[in-house]
Amino acid sequence: MVRCLLIVSVILAVVTSAVYFQFLRAPPLPALELDQWWGPERLREKQDDSVRPFRVKFKETMLQDLREYFKVSRELTPPLEGVGFEYGFRSEVAQKWLKYWAEEYPFAEREKFFNQYSNYRTYIQGLSIHFIHVKPEVPKGTELVPVLLLHGWPGSVREFYEAIPLLTAVDSNRNFALELIIPSLPGYGFSDAAVRPGLGAAEMAVVLRNLMHRLGYKQFYVQGGDWGSMIGSHMATLFPKEVLGYHTNMPMTMAPVATLLEVLFSFWPTLVVEPQLVDRLYPLSARFNRLLQETGYMHIQSTKPDTLGVALSDSPVGLLAYILEKFSTWTDFTLTSSSDGGLTKHFTREQLIDNIMVYWSTQSITTSMRLYSETFNKRHSAHNLDKIPTSVPTWALQAKYELAYQPPFILRFKYPYLLNTTVLEDGGHFLALQLPRVFSQDVLKAVAAFRDWHKKNAKSEL
Repeated sequence: MVRCLLIVSVILAVVTSAVYFQFLRAPPLPALELDQWWGPERLREKQDDSVRPFRVKFKETMLQDLREYFKVSRELTPPLEGVGFEYGFRSEVAQKWLKYWAEEYPFAEREKFFNQYSNYRTYIQGLSIHFIHVKPEVPKGTELVPVLLLHGWPGSVREFYEAIPLLTAVDSNRNFALELIIPSLPGYGFSDAAVRPGLGAAEMAVVLRNLMHRLGYKQFYVQGGDWGSMIGSHMATLFPKEVLGYHTNMPMTMAPVATLLEVLFSFWPTLVVEPQLVDRLYPLSARFNRLLQETGYMHIQSTKPDTLGVALSDSPVGLLAYILEKFSTWTDFTLTSSSDGGLTKHFTREQLIDNIMVYWSTQSITTSMRLYSETFNKRHSAHNLDKIPTSVPTWALQAKYELAYQPPFILRFKYPYLLNTTVLEDGGHFLALQLPRVFSQDVLKAVAAFRDWHKKNAKSEL
């Protein structure tokens, strides 16, 4: 009994201190440059503010090079006997995927698939930024509201294609419909990469906010997963009067207070975590062990992205194995013991190769990985954005096999206006692609809740 009282006393003291330092002693917003130039200097002389139509094109020369590579590719080292994906992507499985990509993947058909929605590019801060824009026709009395959808690594805009018609569907039970703006992050796919260091997640938040302004949206909603979750969170923190609501399928805060509380409540998990969800966070030893197994890529990409980029840019089978291994394990970490990674259990072959083609056809794997080194460093950490609570209403969607889980109690230190957490008993990291209907329904519920929240709080709405 005495021990329990002591633990409770310590917890109350730490929580009280955490509340004080997180809310009453939060650092000021960083003074980020809103027009910092990331492109070639020569473009400064004649800046182009136009929004230009764009079409995804798989060049014939690229296809020929790809087919030639498939003909001369070397035999891969055989896997160890009796193992699944515990050592990474099995070489014999890679050979089968390589054969499909070379001989069966319908390049022309998939090119048309990418172009089924309107694609555009426009220069923002010296970078040609690609985005998909889907604006449904709505009947009188139905309001169009803009939503910015943000992908992450090693995903792309391809993740959202199955969800687009579900998100933009007009429903007589709703007085609003969603207008979608889906950009390729700078350095990813069809968007230009920075030519000088410094374009981290916070700076990307500025670029994408400026994109929305370019398109005429002074207020809008944001949805993001993976890097999109961090960038979206930074947008909500930096521009709380512009971001009307933030929905994320990877809710987390990396503030020191969050780590402290996670450790502290490991002595009494059910104080902050529902009993059926305890195993998503505790024991910490199991969680950290899984993170240690799955985040080696992050250390490499945060330190030497260009070295790894040389190999992946030169070898399509290397790129394939590196990316598909993430789609296997991050979708369901129990698939590690599977002999084929269970990839086609959750995705089609076309979906997965589509995503790889975004990286291969644009030669953007190196520049995409640089986001890690530009964000996980002292310069970017000095922005202190995780330590600053945001006043923007937030909604969290938590898949069963997401890489990290934090309970609402901890999330509210960063997102005090967390309106809801939807907890799933299925799904993984690439949720929009894996479960588009579940994903879309949750986003629509969130936007409805954000609109109601603003009305109740007497704030201006769109």
